Amino acid sequence: MSEYRAYPAYKDSGVEWIGQVPEHWKVVRVKRLASLRNERRNDVSIETIYIGLEDVEAGSGQYKPTNESSRQSEDSTVGIFYEGDVLYSKLRPYLRKAIISEMAGCCSTEFLVLRAEKTEPRWLQDLLLTPDVTHQIASGCEGAKMPRADWWHIGSIEVVYPDQSEQAQILTTLDRETARIDALIEKKTRFIELLKEKRQALITHAVTKGLDPNVKMKDSGVEWIGQVPVHWGMKPFFALVAELNRKNTGLVETNILSLSYGCIIQKPETRNMGLMPESYETYQIVEPGEIVFRFTDLQNDKRSLRSAQVTQRGIITSAYMAVKPHSIASTYFTWMMRSYDHCKVFYAMGGGLRQSLKFEDVRRLPVLIPPAEEQRDITSAINEGTARINSLVEKTEHSVNLLKERRAAFITAAVTGQIDLRGEQ
Repeated sequence: MSEYRAYPAYKDSGVEWIGQVPEHWKVVRVKRLASLRNERRNDVSIETIYIGLEDVEAGSGQYKPTNESSRQSEDSTVGIFYEGDVLYSKLRPYLRKAIISEMAGCCSTEFLVLRAEKTEPRWLQDLLLTPDVTHQIASGCEGAKMPRADWWHIGSIEVVYPDQSEQAQILTTLDRETARIDALIEKKTRFIELLKEKRQALITHAVTKGLDPNVKMKDSGVEWIGQVPVHWGMKPFFALVAELNRKNTGLVETNILSLSYGCIIQKPETRNMGLMPESYETYQIVEPGEIVFRFTDLQNDKRSLRSAQVTQRGIITSAYMAVKPHSIASTYFTWMMRSYDHCKVFYAMGGGLRQSLKFEDVRRLPVLIPPAEEQRDITSAINEGTARINSLVEKTEHSVNLLKERRAAFITAAVTGQIDLRGEQ
């Protein structure tokens, strides 16, 4: 931010963690700038907008409504807010969730509903989201696992501000500059989505159509597969893999594994044998090359990747299904199951209250079988193609994170008086 100048003169704020501030700025406690609304209702109509903690993006101060809702029922107790109020999440304040309401509505009671009085709502929001103020709020929270802030503590925190006319000048410049950053973030985010779609298409095309664009095709007879190379075979799931169930009796294995984002990873909290609870005896032992499926809660989560290949010996919860391929290449089979996951094949097969699947439910699932050499070629092509895409996704995600950090640092510098945004830069 070297392109922005500082204020002509500064003074000591008198607050150690704040330090120097512009000479004409004021230092006051938050409660002098805002008041707390504490209106509660449980008779709000279902048409009234409801905002939950899940609808607020951490750190950015942006409203990102989701399809999920934390509201328990139509008559559950909610907080009431009005246009221009600042909704600040008192639960886990280190997540930095605060938005400005654009209309009246109701919200989770985990929000503090604040009415800005001596500042613009945006100024109050930006102040509460600065790292230093967040640290001050978090330091006064109660509860280790679920820390909550209260208005008494937040209201006592000292902050700085100029008069409202200068606030308006600063916020105008902030809006212009952050809009540019947000537009770039949006473009890069869309690019990441397109890369992920390309990765999905690459996998699905390779395991259902092969690598030869000139090969003769036939109808597979399976709706989600469509046309396949004429020389490919097809067998049911049970003819290609064996279900596993090696219990960790006697705690013989201590390497705890987990299925996460389509990969089998080692849990960071892996414990030594002497500290492991007896429940790990019920876990199952898995070996490299075997495949793990998570076929639980199918209807409650349609975004997760539900299968992955094991790369190291360890134990994984017995709630997951583990199989060992014997008549098909393990990695090719893994990519085939990933394609089925992308096509949402498993969701229509769930049953029961938990919408879960067992081996018997998928035993007749049709699986395509190219010749062994073609399986190896397809696997190599997918490995290389997805590696290139994954690298590009990782680099783009890194640049998005840098932009978000720059955005946050720019706002913090503006509302704490580190840079002067009153005139032309």
